[in-house]
Amino acid sequence: MYVREDEACPELLLDDTNEEERERRLQLLGSLPRNAMSSSKKKQMEAVATSKNNFRVDLDSEATTGWRNLLAFWILGLCNNYGYVVMLSAAHDILHEHDAEEVVSNNATTNATGVRNCNTLSTGAILLADILPSVAIKLTAPFLPYFVHMRMGSCVVFSAAGFLLVSLSNTRWLAITGVVVTSLSSGLGEVTLLSYSHRYTKNVISTWSSGTGGAGVIGAASYMGLRYFFTAADSLLLMLVVPIVQALTFWLIMTHPEPNIALVVESGGIGSQEQIIEAPKMSVGEKLKLVPGLMKYMIPLGLVYLFEYFINQGLYELIQFDNTFIGHADQYRWLQTDYQIGVFLSRSSVNFISINKIWLMSVLQLANVVLLTFEAVYWYIPNIWIVFALVLWEGLLGGAAYVNTFYRMSKEVPWEQREVSMGIASMADSIGIALAGWASMPVHNAICKLPSPTRLGS
Repeated sequence: MYVREDEACPELLLDDTNEEERERRLQLLGSLPRNAMSSSKKKQMEAVATSKNNFRVDLDSEATTGWRNLLAFWILGLCNNYGYVVMLSAAHDILHEHDAEEVVSNNATTNATGVRNCNTLSTGAILLADILPSVAIKLTAPFLPYFVHMRMGSCVVFSAAGFLLVSLSNTRWLAITGVVVTSLSSGLGEVTLLSYSHRYTKNVISTWSSGTGGAGVIGAASYMGLRYFFTAADSLLLMLVVPIVQALTFWLIMTHPEPNIALVVESGGIGSQEQIIEAPKMSVGEKLKLVPGLMKYMIPLGLVYLFEYFINQGLYELIQFDNTFIGHADQYRWLQTDYQIGVFLSRSSVNFISINKIWLMSVLQLANVVLLTFEAVYWYIPNIWIVFALVLWEGLLGGAAYVNTFYRMSKEVPWEQREVSMGIASMADSIGIALAGWASMPVHNAICKLPSPTRLGS
């Protein structure tokens, strides 16, 4: 909240507020020390208040939209999701190295007909190991004390430990432990940084989301590229640079405004500091009371992720085009990359296109589930490029649902509730992913028992 030294800030006393609310806002203004204020001739400051009995702080100043914080949130989004993306592929490779006697040729078996090829274990099982710890963190972290530097230090340590455990493991359980530790880092990082974003301009939500989308493309591409030259274990060891970059970004690139400090901008564009009112601390009970009001954000977001990860982990590997330019195994990797490109593009788009009706994207994603489930069963789509188009559309919907949900919250949730609300809402996507992991396994097994159909147009 910015206060002019030479004015009584009439903007706070809105015509549609009642006398009690006016009095509360005057008390808030009166609590600011006058010696902390600079001349209005040199400072561009504004006092803002909501018209609905909720006090909020406007941090849309040039200082908080500076390149350092925007860049920092992009890099942190990339680093936070990088390990999660890589582990879905790398951990599966290493697990098979530890259990080679159970691996059949090309890691596949055939059903009784000897026609339809299916992996012995659905990729949904690996997804569960990579998401359930994150869900546990997101369910508990918003209700625990918020020590951002301690939390981020834990994220860096967990991320490095995950890469080390998976790459150096000589048993299956140790490799799985590495996947779990990496998941803990990702979950804690997301819930912490989304909550921390309330101290900055809402544009950091866009760069954070873009970074998490970029993690999918960069993570998948870097792992595949390194595997041409190194073993899976050596590739993961090289990726230890990621938690180092994460630490350098958070503590050296990002600026850290104090809880009771806001950044304002002089007419010349140089940032300075003015004292503002700190958001009140909330008890666990008060935090729980916020949950019902957040369901309008959480339910559509959770459904979008449930549907898209059901497609990714339950259906991709069952879609097969013969006599095409890429083999079946490569088709799966291409579909994953295609999906991640869609996610990256839409997560980077909120400053150009914003969508308020998040529920519409969950309906459209459900339509994708129906279309691609029938494709996995009947092989009715005549051309692989049609599937690529559908998968790109699937990624666009998923990324758009994520970024627009938190962008809307950054504008609609009262400032004093925003930090906690962001953390609570971040549970939705992880819960949806976990449910998708459970649902995809029996569906995968059921479709694998069906005879292979004849491709339409073949």
